[in-house]
This record gives sequence, C-alpha cells and structure tokens, in this order.
Amino acid sequence: MRGLGRCLRLGRCLAPLVLLATPAGSQEFDPASLDLAALIECRADVPAYNEFALWLSGAPGAVETLGWKKVASGNPFLSQYELPAEIRVFGRETRSIVFTASGPMAVLDGIGAPDLARELDVISVMSTPEKFLGEKVVGKNTENTDGLTYATNITLNVSTVGSHPGKTLAGCSYALDVK
Repeated sequence: MRGLGRCLRLGRCLAPLVLLATPAGSQEFDPASLDLAALIECRADVPAYNEFALWLSGAPGAVETLGWKKVASGNPFLSQYELPAEIRVFGRETRSIVFTASGPMAVLDGIGAPDLARELDVISVMSTPEKFLGEKVVGKNTENTDGLTYATNITLNVSTVGSHPGKTLAGCSYALDVK
C-alpha cells in the first residue's frame, strides 16, 4: 500500500485514486451535472472531482460531449481545453482551462499571479520575476477505515508557467493519500 500512496501523491494513478475515493455503488458521471467553476474554485470534494476526472479520461467521446476542444498546451504536464462558452471563475471570465495531474485550473488574462493570489488569500510559496507559485489549503480530512488511512487535501493554487507567458493559472488540486 505504500507504493500506492506514493503513486497517488505523484498523480500517476488516476484509476486507483478514483476507485478508492468514489463511494461503492455510485452512478456513472452525468455530464449534465458538471459544475466546472465549482471544481476550479475548490467548491467540490475529492470524490466529486475524481468521478468527473475518471469519466473525462475514460469515457469515449467525453470531450466532445462537453463541447470542449483539446488544444496543444506546450507543456507535457498540462492538458489544455478551449470551452464552447466562457465560464466565470474567481470573478473573471475564461474559455481556456488546463488540467494538472491533480486538478483543473483556469487560464486567466488581465491579472498577474501575485495580485490574484492576494485577492484569494493564497500564500506565495515562490515569487520571482520568472515564476510564481502560491497555495492555500481549503480542505483537509483524515479517515481510518479497515486499517487504512485516507488523507484528503484540497488546495487552491495560483501560478505562472513558462508555456503560458502572460497568463495566470488558478485552480484546485484534489489529492488523496492512502497509507
């Protein structure tokens, strides 16, 4: 189980993560129920995000069902999509989102990462002219079940990335660690 915990922390095992975090007997994801802004703004829980992420990565035609268009991100660690209509997140409009290994982020214009971080009370972890990274824990929970410890951690992240010059990425990280 130690290897699974490491795998989950690194975001490389989406299927086991989803199976562990999704209640037994849950229904298949309904795309009509998607509240993308809630997922990006950390207003969802880990099972809700994981159910969506598993559907998006595994259901044939999921991207097309949503009307999204996959675009090149220029970054091997980000999957980028253009949305058919703008969504409002963090008080701003965007049609572009990316997914990291652990969650969705809006790609925002018109505000610098340090300024948005201050607005959202996100603490700077790294702030240089080349890179900004900030994080705020918005949810943390630990449960012990059947001899296993399930630790969930939800963080709001604001950052810049070299592949998206002049853009600010802001969104949520949903993590489950099993020990």
